[in-house]
Amino acid sequence: QVQLVESGGGSVQAGDSLTLSCAASDRTFSNYVVAWFRQAPGKEREFVAGITRSGTGTAYADSAKARFTVSRANAQSTVYLQMNSLNPEDTAVYYCAATAVRSSIDYSGSAYATWGQGTQLTVSV
Repeated sequence: QVQLVESGGGSVQAGDSLTLSCAASDRTFSNYVVAWFRQAPGKEREFVAGITRSGTGTAYADSAKARFTVSRANAQSTVYLQMNSLNPEDTAVYYCAATAVRSSIDYSGSAYATWGQGTQLTVSV
């Protein structure tokens, strides 16, 4: 089973940009639909963005549209989440998740069998 490792989190100020990475252990990573989720303290986990196997299809939560961009480099078995214009409401633990069963992006976390350990993003004013 593929293993996922997120990186790139940290502490930034409002208005800053940051890119998260999700590296997979499986060289057949191109077989997986990948999504980013986040969970803020005291809140439920929520979908942020997703990308299809080839990278030609993407989906975003309303909160991420126009600010975040999800992309992937299958040759490097890595998915990225570029985040611009960050604000304190973006503070959360960010997780990447993958599924080889589905061919389309699902907004529900239950659709993804494999999860990374998460990376913390803190945005201060």
